[in-house]
Amino acid sequence: MSFLAIHHGRPCCPASQPRVAQPQSSRLLDLVRARLRTLHYSKRTEQAYVAWLVRFIRFHGMRHPATLSGTEVERFLSHLATTRHVAASTQNQALAAILFLYKHILDVELPSLNAVRAKRPQRLPVVLSRNEVRRVIGELPRDPMALMIELLYGTGMRVLECCRLRIKDLDFDRNQIVVREGKGDKDRVVPLPASLAGRMHEQVRRVERLHEEDLRAGLGNVWMPTALATKFPRAARELCWQYVFPSARLSVDPRTANSGRRRHHVDESSLQKAVRRAASRAGIRKKVGCHAFRHSFATHLLESGADIRTVQDLLGHADVSTTQIYTHVLQRGACGVVSPLDRL
Repeated sequence: MSFLAIHHGRPCCPASQPRVAQPQSSRLLDLVRARLRTLHYSKRTEQAYVAWLVRFIRFHGMRHPATLSGTEVERFLSHLATTRHVAASTQNQALAAILFLYKHILDVELPSLNAVRAKRPQRLPVVLSRNEVRRVIGELPRDPMALMIELLYGTGMRVLECCRLRIKDLDFDRNQIVVREGKGDKDRVVPLPASLAGRMHEQVRRVERLHEEDLRAGLGNVWMPTALATKFPRAARELCWQYVFPSARLSVDPRTANSGRRRHHVDESSLQKAVRRAASRAGIRKKVGCHAFRHSFATHLLESGADIRTVQDLLGHADVSTTQIYTHVLQRGACGVVSPLDRL
């Protein structure tokens, strides 16, 4: 059986396809996972990279990557663009996974690649009007679900940033929230809407009661970033490190050996599903997801006269050109040109 079959528990290529036995190849994906964790890559990145490497190896008839060269990498990337018609971001992710394997595991420097690259289209974000925002929020289940969506719209946070909030990140005296380890592993500060302060206080009290129940049951540990669990072994049981929006269920971290059952944050997929259902009930005929509230936050700030640099800082964009996409939305909206038809 091939090394991918060993890792995934089932044969991963047709019986008619030749399989090449490679010494120590069964450890390849484990080495990739271990290296990613050593470099503190996220769990999602680890899953995506491993999945792309599996596809890459299957594409080349289960040959070990050490026997492949830049030509084979180009063929795979071109196949993604010309046959699979993947998006540019998808092809870039596949390339990043392959480059990681050759650089960090196989210690091979690939030459410059001349693969066919997928085109990156210019897409405008989905933006809700203020009335549409109110209608969607009105159809959401009661707190904490509705509270989280109002936070997304009121702060411009990404959905995972909201899910990962810890009690220590809330600064009620300054009416602000510290977003830790955002995209690009950067911290930033966003405003805490005054209209949500009371409900956020109540949410913290709910978490405190839940945490006390966990402690009485001999639990109460939470996942700690980097090596803080080793440096401060008791910190994982402190209230300040608990998630503001904890999961209703206890779980075991598959990436950490002997971690025991812990209470992780709420799964972002449940929030996405709730938003889609609420938008449908509200009669919104747009593709509404959690990220639409971040887009709406930026657009409505610019409409109210906010400086684009301020919006850039609040969103955590590295380059102002990323923020400028919202100015295109403004130009095509009510503040843009008047249709000739309306002048007849």
